[in-house]
Amino acid sequence: MTEYLDTPQGRRLAYHKTDGKGPCLIFCGGLKSDMEGTKAIHLEAWAQAQGRAFLRFDYSGHGTSSGTFEEGCIGDWHEDTLAAAEALTEGPILPIGSSMGGWQALLLARAVPERIAGMVTIAAAPDFTEDGYWANFSAEEKATLDRDGQVELPSDYMEPYIITRRMIEDGRAQLVLRSPLSLPFPARFLQGTADTAVSIETAVRLLEHAEGPDMRLTLVKDADHRFSDETCLGLIEEAVTEVIERA
Repeated sequence: MTEYLDTPQGRRLAYHKTDGKGPCLIFCGGLKSDMEGTKAIHLEAWAQAQGRAFLRFDYSGHGTSSGTFEEGCIGDWHEDTLAAAEALTEGPILPIGSSMGGWQALLLARAVPERIAGMVTIAAAPDFTEDGYWANFSAEEKATLDRDGQVELPSDYMEPYIITRRMIEDGRAQLVLRSPLSLPFPARFLQGTADTAVSIETAVRLLEHAEGPDMRLTLVKDADHRFSDETCLGLIEEAVTEVIERA
């Protein structure tokens, strides 16, 4: 049954929580994704079968949480992730971040480093508002963003994204690849070679930039951005299991 958390910022977040042994796995979904996605549901069932604590939730403006997508930005969703972790979990946590959720997992590790037992990311997209959107905007798109406060971008996976000036400007305050990024715990990064949304170069850049004693990047031939077929789901399970064992 879906439950709701009222955050300190006045947003209402939908979530599903499974009690069990720690560290609590926290699934951080991607941009415009919700907690009903294939990976979130699969990992919840997997965690339940192991008697392990698991949390999935919708950022504000996503799924059945309050607000609209166009109102939100990376910083808002970081506040949501932090609020969910602080209010709904205790003790060590292990974020599992997919795409934009990978960025959120890194921000969470920066905010509460003492609570992070380990991390798994899937096609992590840190700093994408700057390196993906802004860097590739045409002069016309930048002018439209400045004039109208938003620009519409096509998506391979759903209806067009509305990207707001606020999202771009706030994103610059959340960048993690321009300053030291300490990951002093087991971290596993998974990336498909057929991903058209996040490049292999991004995955390698994260691996090379972050500092930590136990980091690995796994490239999966022909896996796409969804990373949710049976093989990929199995690889996520293996990565999470390895991180738990090494934490």
